[in-house]
Amino acid sequence: MLLELNQLIVKAGHQLLIKDVSWSAYKRILAELGDNRSSRIAYSQGVLEIIAPLPEHEVAKVIIGDLVKVLLEELDLEFWSLGSTTFDKESMDAGTEPDDCFYIQNEARIRGKDRINLEIDLPPDLALEIDITSRTRFNNYQALRVPELWRWDGNRLQINVLFNGQYVESNISSIFPNLSICQVIPEYLMLSKINGINATMKAFSAWIIEQVSSSLI
Repeated sequence: MLLELNQLIVKAGHQLLIKDVSWSAYKRILAELGDNRSSRIAYSQGVLEIIAPLPEHEVAKVIIGDLVKVLLEELDLEFWSLGSTTFDKESMDAGTEPDDCFYIQNEARIRGKDRINLEIDLPPDLALEIDITSRTRFNNYQALRVPELWRWDGNRLQINVLFNGQYVESNISSIFPNLSICQVIPEYLMLSKINGINATMKAFSAWIIEQVSSSLI
């Protein structure tokens, strides 16, 4: 007897892997699950992953995403944030839904688009994954050619930069090369749990302005 999709239950904090899933079946599952769901989907080379995040996962996602937006605003960089949009590419047999993502260097090329098609459009410049529930699989992002991937495991921020088709861990962000991102993002994330989100964002904004001002001296 074949299982129906609505018979599957994935508890918060767990993941479900299904193998031997065709591209057409993957797209059908996406359509059946729809956009209004808490679970996230990843697909690579016939393996489908369904992830149900924990509340702490969502908190980290929102706060780190907000810190990135403050960075971009204070540095006067245009950006387009597409959250957990589904990005997939049949020619690469891969698909993923980041926790958050940003078009920055290539923002002007997708500005105002309602649909992103990676067969003709560029992938986001920066993707964010919260690895509290499960560990991010690099192959999806490598196949889709996402230039920079940040991973937060609850204690440490890891920056991975795409080089010759493979991710290389780096202490420096290619997008924010003059700022100590690996250090300050975790610091302000932790501060938000003590001082509150609004106070933390204001303090982070002031820190960025100070860094920019000191670099001009």
